[in-house]
Amino acid sequence: MSNFLYLFRGGDENFNQLSQEEKQAHMQVWGQWMGGLKEKGQLLDGLPLGADGKVVHNRGEVVTNGPFAEGAEVVGGYLIVSAKNMDEAVEISKGCPIFDYKGSNVEVREIMSMDDH
Repeated sequence: MSNFLYLFRGGDENFNQLSQEEKQAHMQVWGQWMGGLKEKGQLLDGLPLGADGKVVHNRGEVVTNGPFAEGAEVVGGYLIVSAKNMDEAVEISKGCPIFDYKGSNVEVREIMSMDDH
């Protein structure tokens, strides 16, 4: 088994347009999806990210405010999942509730160990 990072983009902009009731309902869907991953031993970690941030350049010579991209390019959260391979990790990601929002995406990246370098 390998570990994979899911980076979620495009959901925050859409989520913020929902009513409070719609937000609660959507969060329940996320909870069910993540709960299913946890039951299968696939969910290792994951949280939403705050809206503010900084980018540090040149060992701190330049620090800029964030977020750092527009709309669907802003990373709104992450998960770390366990899967047999990239194909399985991609297949698992297809059930993500972020796809309820047009233009949203999940970037899937394998997490390498230091021994792999």
